Amino acid sequence: MRKLKNEELNRPDLNQFKESEKTPIVLILDNVRSMHNVGSAFRTADAFAIESIALCGITAQPPHREIHKTALGATESVEWTHYENTMQACKALRTQGYTLMAVEQVEDSISLEAFEPVANQKLAIVFGNEVFGVEEEIVAYADGCIEIPQFGTKHSLNISVSIGVVLWDLVSKMKFG
Repeated sequence: MRKLKNEELNRPDLNQFKESEKTPIVLILDNVRSMHNVGSAFRTADAFAIESIALCGITAQPPHREIHKTALGATESVEWTHYENTMQACKALRTQGYTLMAVEQVEDSISLEAFEPVANQKLAIVFGNEVFGVEEEIVAYADGCIEIPQFGTKHSLNISVSIGVVLWDLVSKMKFG
């Protein structure tokens, strides 16, 4: 066994990626404070060929050195839009036929492993602020909430980790399930 070189990974170039079919998921970042988390969201969205990212409220926008540091160029490959607030993004995506799911710990949440995307379903997934989570009005407006099962003493994961966990689960179900 040997480690593959970058040129052996058969990755598309930027133009090929932009023209390729995307996974019908939009990430909604609800007032995310850390630019490193924003950059990580871009990089993860690129890895799973996600349609786009909605940057809402105080969430920083590219171009910015701190975002670029973790995005490693993914701000060029992943489409994004800024909204003045998260509700604007949610309403816009719902009118475009997206099912709106928040990632949050709430009553009657759906455990991630039990959530099954419907064939051809377009999903908009809301990830909340590092301290306050997803806004209460967004939780109430969402079609449902997904919760990542956790077994330790802490009550949450870093948003960049949550994005990776949720996207891998959803993309694996949509592409391989």
